[in-house]
Amino acid sequence: MFPHLNVADNIAYGLRQQRPKPAAALIAAQVERALETVRLPGFGARRIWEMSGGQQQRVALARALINQPKLLLLDEPMAALDRKLRRDMQIELQSLQRRLGITFVLVTHDQEEALTMSDRICILRAGRIVQVGSPSELYDRPLNRYVADFVGKTNFFDGRLESVSATGGIVATATGRRLSGRILSPLAAGQPVSVSLRPEQISLARQSGQHDVALPIGVINRIFLGEHTEYVVKNDDLGEFTILVPRQAEAEAGGFAAGDQGFARWSEASALLLSND
Repeated sequence: MFPHLNVADNIAYGLRQQRPKPAAALIAAQVERALETVRLPGFGARRIWEMSGGQQQRVALARALINQPKLLLLDEPMAALDRKLRRDMQIELQSLQRRLGITFVLVTHDQEEALTMSDRICILRAGRIVQVGSPSELYDRPLNRYVADFVGKTNFFDGRLESVSATGGIVATATGRRLSGRILSPLAAGQPVSVSLRPEQISLARQSGQHDVALPIGVINRIFLGEHTEYVVKNDDLGEFTILVPRQAEAEAGGFAAGDQGFARWSEASALLLSND
């Protein structure tokens, strides 16, 4: 923002650079419409330093939108906002984009922000495109370890691919533990791979039960996060990994404390075998 200009003059700046310059009355009307678009009607006379961080972000949006662009680039637009305000602005931006029909290109290093706001995500690594797809495609069907690690949380178990079948493959870890999983992109027997398993796809129980995989574990740490609880557990073969347990499921199971013993259970179809490229 230009600190020597009030909110209305900040928003009108682009219009005043046009040649021929629009009439003052037309500029004032468009500024007021832009303020209403970003839900700041009547704020035109305010000074920039009188606005909150979220309000300043909306003024910046109004200043860009008043020129009626076909495409709007937002480069880390919410990096300086606290968590609650950032979430409010994410909802605001989504509603605004749908209302105006303008394509937004959002640059962000925040994986959660990318997942919650995007229709399509393009993941870049060292200036090259790694994978493009919808948030659900990238989360559920990553092409390699880099994408799986970038989009959301996941556990990785490293090993070497022993065999490949029509439905998946078998990986042997350094300790000799064998894990099965699905293969989404071409892999060859003998190459090093990672088994990717999302924390929410693992259940924590006191009995092994009837599951494809049920490994004995010890609970190292428990972190209460409101809607779910995060457990850090350890298996003798696989080492430490994370499990996310929904609050209702934890209430039914009785909960675990650090030092407790139990079983980590999951379906083989939940595990993905990914290249390390």
